[in-house]
Amino acid sequence: MTQTLPVGLSVTARVPASSANLGPGFDCLGLALGLYDEITVTTTASGLDVRVEGEGAQEVPWGPSHLVVRAVERGLEAAGVWADGLDVVCHNVIPHSRGLGSSASAAVGGLAAANGLVRKIAPERVLDDEQLVQLASEFEGHPDNASASVLGGAVVSWTEVEVDSQQRTYRAVNLRVHPDIKAYAFVPSVRSSTAHTRGLLPELVPHRDAAFNVSRAALAVVALTERPELLMPATQDLLHQAQRAPALPLTTKWVAALREAGISAVVSGAGPTVLALTTSALPDELRAAAEADDLTVLDLEIAEGVQVD
Repeated sequence: MTQTLPVGLSVTARVPASSANLGPGFDCLGLALGLYDEITVTTTASGLDVRVEGEGAQEVPWGPSHLVVRAVERGLEAAGVWADGLDVVCHNVIPHSRGLGSSASAAVGGLAAANGLVRKIAPERVLDDEQLVQLASEFEGHPDNASASVLGGAVVSWTEVEVDSQQRTYRAVNLRVHPDIKAYAFVPSVRSSTAHTRGLLPELVPHRDAAFNVSRAALAVVALTERPELLMPATQDLLHQAQRAPALPLTTKWVAALREAGISAVVSGAGPTVLALTTSALPDELRAAAEADDLTVLDLEIAEGVQVD
């Protein structure tokens, strides 16, 4: 039986950005980063009010088609709860279309906010992390970014497909990142389309390239958790970064420049942001050169998963 939420309940979800792939872990490795969107949802007597501040405020729909709104409604539905009206306020900080998981964060934030409302009146109906990963990944079509924003830290994610029904189950496990690892994001002012850059990838890859990436993805788990001195070899890739390079010239330039300086750098998701992982402080001269190239350099913590107040 569906339970109706009372008017006047309010929660705020604080959801981190994320980076996917981390070099070799195409569509399976992710990392939560300390750049946060905040979503406040309040139950009302009727209707829907949506306000968006910050990143994308002039570009995203302020109505029922907004991703956060759809995620809130999906979360309430999954918990068997209904709201007669909603007031939704989005304070966006995560850059859009830059490879930092903004859409995954929106889905996770909306679901987590819905879960927070449910917890206030029906704690027995609260969705667990496994359910949040599943529902958020259904919006995304893959679990790497979404699971990082749900679980925090680094994640290994995968998809299981039921042979008969083709139903997809999205799963992820969390990894505790070594405390010495620092993250830096080099964010261009230009955007990129995930659909476009994914379209540059070939349907088939050589067996030796696949084997290379399997070894590096396995090594990445070790480097991220126990042996950060292995980050350079652990972030090598043959499956997608070079293939996307023609569409991401500035990104490609800075991945190479940072790696030549001994800093493990990768394309963040589908780009164009560059993610650098290192145990040392970023040299001032590299920061200055990047800023001169119209890149915004962000010093980011490895984040915990979405939090709800």
